[in-house]
Amino acid sequence: MKTLHLLRHAKSDWAEPGLADHDRPLNARGLRDAPRMGAALQHWLQPLPIHASSAKRAQMTLAGLCSGWSGLGGLSHRTETALYTFSAEQLRVWLRARPETDEAVFLIAHNPGLTDLANHLVPGLHLNNLPTAGYLQLQLPLQHWAALGDGGAGQLVHQLFPRDLPSPA
Repeated sequence: MKTLHLLRHAKSDWAEPGLADHDRPLNARGLRDAPRMGAALQHWLQPLPIHASSAKRAQMTLAGLCSGWSGLGGLSHRTETALYTFSAEQLRVWLRARPETDEAVFLIAHNPGLTDLANHLVPGLHLNNLPTAGYLQLQLPLQHWAALGDGGAGQLVHQLFPRDLPSPA
C-alpha cells in the first residue's frame, strides 16, 4: 500500500496585473490558511518531507504549513518544477517515477490537476473542486509507484479543508 497526501496551494493573490502566473504570491486569506492547515494536520499526521511546485504560491504555502506544524520545518522538502502543472496525467507521470522506498508522498500543487487526479484515483469520489489549502489523504493499493495506472482503486482516508477549521480568533 502507498499513501498519497495532496494539498492544493493556499489562496493566491491576483491583485498585480501582468504578474506571471508562476510568480503570484498568497493573498491575506492564503497567508492565514496555510499555517492553520499545518496546525490542524499535525494533530494526526506525522511530519514527512513535502514535494512542492516551484510556483511562488506553492512555496509560500509550504512555508506557512511549516510555521503552523512543529517538526515539519526541520525536514528536507523538495521544490519540484514538474509539479507546476495543471494536468492530472503529468502528476501521474511524476508519481510513477517516485522511488519504491517512498511509502508515502506528500504534494503541494495546483488545480485542476489535483482534483482530476483525486477523482481518477478514487472511484466515486466526485470531488468538484479541491479548494485552496484543501488536503486529501489517499490510500492506494500499490506495491510500486510505477504501477500507478490510468484507473483507480484508491480510497479516501481523510480530507480537511480550511472551512472545516475553527474560525480564526
